[in-house]
Amino acid sequence: MDKVLKATYPDAHCELDFDSPLQLLVATVLSAQCTDKMVNSVTPALFRRYPTAKDYAAADRAEMETMIKSTGFFRAKTDSLLKLGQALDERYGGEVPGKLKDLVTLPGVGRKTANVVLGNAFGVPGITVDTHFGRLSRRFGWTTQDDPVKVEHEVGALFEKRDWTGLSHRMIWHGRRACHAKKAACGACPLAKMCPSYGIGPTDPALAERLLKSPSQMNPSA
Repeated sequence: MDKVLKATYPDAHCELDFDSPLQLLVATVLSAQCTDKMVNSVTPALFRRYPTAKDYAAADRAEMETMIKSTGFFRAKTDSLLKLGQALDERYGGEVPGKLKDLVTLPGVGRKTANVVLGNAFGVPGITVDTHFGRLSRRFGWTTQDDPVKVEHEVGALFEKRDWTGLSHRMIWHGRRACHAKKAACGACPLAKMCPSYGIGPTDPALAERLLKSPSQMNPSA
């Protein structure tokens, strides 16, 4: 199935904008319960205002809350970013560590966030089990687990480690564009012939195509 996803989404990538591990870490924290598009509208000004971990550590809470308010849960996220900046400055010299065991000790950073940073900023393979990855893994029959860590381990065992980051991107792209939570676009899905969950959404091609988001980013020849 991943072979088809590779052909369908040859350009699948992290859709958060960033130029450094710190920027990606901050953007990923902000992306909780928020779209990447919204995060990307906020981060340019945020990154200019706080270019280093020390800047986040010393930030004015009210100012930061105002800057990130549109991402939702802004008070909790501000708290995470302030503590994150302090931890990075005090424990890692202001640098984002490149190991999972270190990243998950940081405030507001779980395995999902850590794997996003490792895979996209450090080139270290990792599986990002967000809501899309988990949902598709269960629909594909790769796991029956709901716990993200168990999903990560069970699906990871099915693929070469070098493919983990790319697989994560493709699964997330497919989940956002076609295999939706409420109504999957089954009739327009390139995986229709091999998916055990085919039929949970409309199978009529015309109806299904109307459910596709960003169809221009799907390779019709896949």
